[in-house]
Amino acid sequence: MTDRTKSRILDLVRELDTERTGGAPFVPGTTPILSSGAVLDAEDRVALVEAALEMRIASGTYSIRFERRFARYLGLRKAHLTNSGSSANLLALSCLRARELGDRRLRPGDEVITVAAGFPTTVNPVVQNGMVPVFVDIDLGTYNTTADRVAAAIGPKTRAIIIAHALGNPFEVAEIAALAQEHGLWFVEDNCDAVGSLYQGRLTGTFGHLSTVSFYPAHHITMGEGGCVLTDNLELAHLVESYRDWGRDCWCEPGEDDRCHKRFGWQLGSLPEGYDHKYTFSHVGYNLKSTDLQAALGLRQLAKLTEFGDARRKNWERLRAELTGAKGLVLPEATPGSDPSWFGFVLSVDPAAPYTRRDLQLFLEDRQIRTRLLFSGNLTRHPAYQDVDFRVAGDLSNSDAVVDRTFWIGCYPGVTDEMIDYMGRTIREFTSARG
Repeated sequence: MTDRTKSRILDLVRELDTERTGGAPFVPGTTPILSSGAVLDAEDRVALVEAALEMRIASGTYSIRFERRFARYLGLRKAHLTNSGSSANLLALSCLRARELGDRRLRPGDEVITVAAGFPTTVNPVVQNGMVPVFVDIDLGTYNTTADRVAAAIGPKTRAIIIAHALGNPFEVAEIAALAQEHGLWFVEDNCDAVGSLYQGRLTGTFGHLSTVSFYPAHHITMGEGGCVLTDNLELAHLVESYRDWGRDCWCEPGEDDRCHKRFGWQLGSLPEGYDHKYTFSHVGYNLKSTDLQAALGLRQLAKLTEFGDARRKNWERLRAELTGAKGLVLPEATPGSDPSWFGFVLSVDPAAPYTRRDLQLFLEDRQIRTRLLFSGNLTRHPAYQDVDFRVAGDLSNSDAVVDRTFWIGCYPGVTDEMIDYMGRTIREFTSARG
């Protein structure tokens, strides 16, 4: 394909996108207001088509470029793309079981502190690796746990901490990182909902030994599917790469041979001297790689991350101002010392309110305002965990309150000022009528 032909195709793609996004006006009560979603433009479409024209169907140069730029954005040394944020969490926990870590390695039966009111993919890798989740509660308002709760949960079997920032609102991540260091614990920072958020002036995703990100369409930037594991520790980075790439010992990039300059000069395990290093496996790993098609979209989205974060903050602040004083509602609060890049706008119905969460949700859904629960509410009450060995530190009263009273609505960049005004007006209409 000539450059001229390629240019003509990409111009047609831009023209198609213009026709597709001609855009009907927002009609209150008719146009759905989503809780989350990807914000895509003509150049995102062009990026995907261009990668397809180049037949970038596996992980390769686009993926490497994204990994380097994303690591640079966070100020970390290494980033490894995965096929999902869930896989990123699985890799982060799994690699900490590697024998190379010696006495520091995690083992089946070890305890890992986490939060009950979260998404299952933060907790599932703990169970999948034969370890024991230790659940702590959260605060209503911030919907995050605290360093005090984590400190109280540390016991003789505790070996790690994995916690997610709640809907973009950072938890006390600096204090919890200090606790992990003090007690010799691994700390995995689930940053899937909070890319671009700040705590004490520092980007979230930079406090843990490892951090994870999701690029599902609901998140701050998207690749359709996709995720990432990041670290400043080169030993951990090598382990993440091995576990992601079938467990192989070789660290050559896809299509690359002999980076170590001794491909046939290794002797590992009981294999013969000179066995091909590209087919030597040092871990029981997975294949959790992403593709260049995903990375091509991710590169375009990454360029808009600051713009998206600004829109999320503006929408959240506008919605909060609209709802200040609404009867029977507990409004969200940023964690002190934080500057969240908000994932959603979370609301709790006061237990004394003359209406229920279900009443309000049905009212909003009937008016095309989409709502979502705060994920699990309390994972210990879900059927999936009835046969799971876990420990609860303290009580989970606020997590139980989330089960009964909490939900969230959208403040992502696809929500316009008109939509914010309509959501605020609709909620106040409901609470005033019921109050």
